[in-house]
Amino acid sequence: MYSLSELRQAVDRLPRVPLAHLPTPLDEAPRLSAALGTRVFVKRDDCTGLACGGNKTRHNEHLLAHALAQGAEMLVWGAGVQSNNCRQTAAACARLGLGCHLVLSRVGQDTAPQGNLLLDYLVGASVEFVDVPLGPALFDAVDAAAARYRTQGRRVYSWVNSIVKPRAAVSYVLCFIEIVEQLAARGLKPHAVYCSSAGSTGAGLILAREALGLDAPVRLVAPIAWPWDHRTDISHIANEAAALLGLEVHIRPEDVDSTLDYIGPGYGQPSEGGNEALALAARCEGILLDPVYTAKALAALIDDARQGRLAAEGPVIFIHTGGVPALFAYSRQLAAAGLCPGEGPSPP
Repeated sequence: MYSLSELRQAVDRLPRVPLAHLPTPLDEAPRLSAALGTRVFVKRDDCTGLACGGNKTRHNEHLLAHALAQGAEMLVWGAGVQSNNCRQTAAACARLGLGCHLVLSRVGQDTAPQGNLLLDYLVGASVEFVDVPLGPALFDAVDAAAARYRTQGRRVYSWVNSIVKPRAAVSYVLCFIEIVEQLAARGLKPHAVYCSSAGSTGAGLILAREALGLDAPVRLVAPIAWPWDHRTDISHIANEAAALLGLEVHIRPEDVDSTLDYIGPGYGQPSEGGNEALALAARCEGILLDPVYTAKALAALIDDARQGRLAAEGPVIFIHTGGVPALFAYSRQLAAAGLCPGEGPSPP
């Protein structure tokens, strides 16, 4: 077991470039708490700054420090058209004067310049659309694009799992430290932590909890079903991050509390529970979620609260990982779900 100061010192020993507004706020959500019957706090990682913020801004503090140390002059990155990751990575590159080329899967997606994609263009990224799904085929397309730039003599930093994932996880060790410190200032300890993640963000949270010896479960709500065992992958990422930090902590797949139950119709598709959660957060607290990640994670918290799995006194921590720009790309789906009813009577 490590103390908070020991864990923070381990993180601080690694290279890092400042990009995020840290620590992010930990806001109590009293009206949402009353609706759910458990005391809820929201860790506002949608407030990290840098092109509307989000969890990837934390990741990029560590990844781009590594890229700069390698002498990179540009990044080649990839994901879906409405990728929060790509939007924040492109913005980070703009902040640091690095080139950024994005390889975006347009399978089932609208490529009109809206939401995250609009922001990709505004911060100066070059964009290449490909007709392959997320997963290994997209990774191959990113590798091919990086190779093209390298043949032109460019110094490229691109996605390599063994390099990127553990460094990204380290940033969420720091997030967990912030949560514990912010609660301690209120005389509280976490009862449970909820977060949308099927990779590095969740791995860092679980590693920090184990390193600190806390009992509070970290419940990860997967937004996507990857073609590999995600619990094994998350435990592997956590152990690689532990090695980077010099921590004698070992995470097993069975230590990973992760659920695929809230994905709904599929990745990138709004779910009924997610739509309810999105509306509840907005109307109780004025907090905007996105339909792909955070709304589905809050749906899991809501379900657990209704099933009596959460103590009334909490505190339950919901980590808001950002993604709000994607809302504007889902206007038709959200309207069809009744979240935008149009004209009606004045509110009471």
